[in-house]
Amino acid sequence: MRIFPLLLLLTLVNLSALAQFDKYFLDKTLRIDYFHSGNATEEAYYIDELISELYWGGAKTNLVDIMGYGMYLVEVIDTEEEKVIYSRGYSTLFGEWQTTDEAKSTHKAFGESVVIPYPKNEVLVVFYSRDRKGEFVRKFEYLVDPDNYFIKPERRLGYPSFDVLISGDPSSKVDIVILPEGYTRDELGIFIKDCQNFTEELIKYEPYSQNKDKFNVRGILAPSEESGSDIPADSIWKKTILNTTFYTFNSERYCMTTDNKSVRDLAANAPYDQIYILVNSEKYGGGAIYNHYCVSVNSNKLAGKIFIHELGHGFAGLGDEYYMDEVSYNDFYPLDVEPWEPNLTTLVDFESKWKHLLKSNVPVPTPHTEEYISSLGVFEGGGYASSGVYRPSYDCLMKTFRGDHFCSACEEGIQKMIDFYTKY
Repeated sequence: MRIFPLLLLLTLVNLSALAQFDKYFLDKTLRIDYFHSGNATEEAYYIDELISELYWGGAKTNLVDIMGYGMYLVEVIDTEEEKVIYSRGYSTLFGEWQTTDEAKSTHKAFGESVVIPYPKNEVLVVFYSRDRKGEFVRKFEYLVDPDNYFIKPERRLGYPSFDVLISGDPSSKVDIVILPEGYTRDELGIFIKDCQNFTEELIKYEPYSQNKDKFNVRGILAPSEESGSDIPADSIWKKTILNTTFYTFNSERYCMTTDNKSVRDLAANAPYDQIYILVNSEKYGGGAIYNHYCVSVNSNKLAGKIFIHELGHGFAGLGDEYYMDEVSYNDFYPLDVEPWEPNLTTLVDFESKWKHLLKSNVPVPTPHTEEYISSLGVFEGGGYASSGVYRPSYDCLMKTFRGDHFCSACEEGIQKMIDFYTKY
């Protein structure tokens, strides 16, 4: 039997995967904007508009999601072959809002988007939501004709991009686009420097350090009329390009935006896998939602660690490991369901998490004692709950900023995501 050299075998696999992309897709993006509405127990999807964008920043090989992360899932089905040709998990601000007290008393609608490689032929786009048992349930579907002349090609917020770190072709790299918020035209030089600083911050931490050559980082030069961000409790309202606000869900440090259109229109100026909004503010704050967008401030003394922490959420799907904190959520993690986040467990299915990383002498659950403080374990308290939800380490960048590293379970989760975007 003839044995192919490993390099040749990998080349053949790569070519086969790329051929699949070329069979079904063009090298650009189809953006589907829709409204996600409901209350604490109900939801509905409504299509808004379809937009053709110039760049496809995603992978061209790992087209079907294998991570199983997120509160939602989108599938793209080739209608002729009846085959899933693309899928991605993601979460949204609407999903978080559903767990707040406000959602118990009123209905709201949030603008959202999914981006997919532009299909060559007719496809069925199917939207799933995760139920309280952790299962994806089919909620909505929409038939897309790629030749429909109502698909808009216009660039509504066209601004120049600039390179911060370029390691190669977007199809085989993790592409981060950084969007400026609250930088006036005279402050765009500060934004350029901030993008450089935060990229340097990124590669200070493992496993990003050893994967520097797998990232592209670009910024968009888009000014705001005024500096800063809204702070409603202080009656501060700023005219900014992305309309971010502190006190999202009445949590002071939670700085987010519901202006999905502006975020997506601005991000469309560059190829991207991840959207990062950098807010020109000294106030402590930020936020991130998996495969949706990340936000952090630029000049707080903890800004660098905020940046890294929030990227852990938005990029790798890591959950918050803190508890006993002021958050607006109600029963965010049902204790009879295993969380989808790779660094949290309710012990319902701990086998699927970081159990393989534990030393044999570490008990499960792990006591909060001096003996185990430096060990990877299963410490109670995480995901905003003081009991019933467990985290991998006594402390980690996903819990506090006292230290300077991720625990090995979080590092593994980040590395898996980097590999998913960059390996064939």
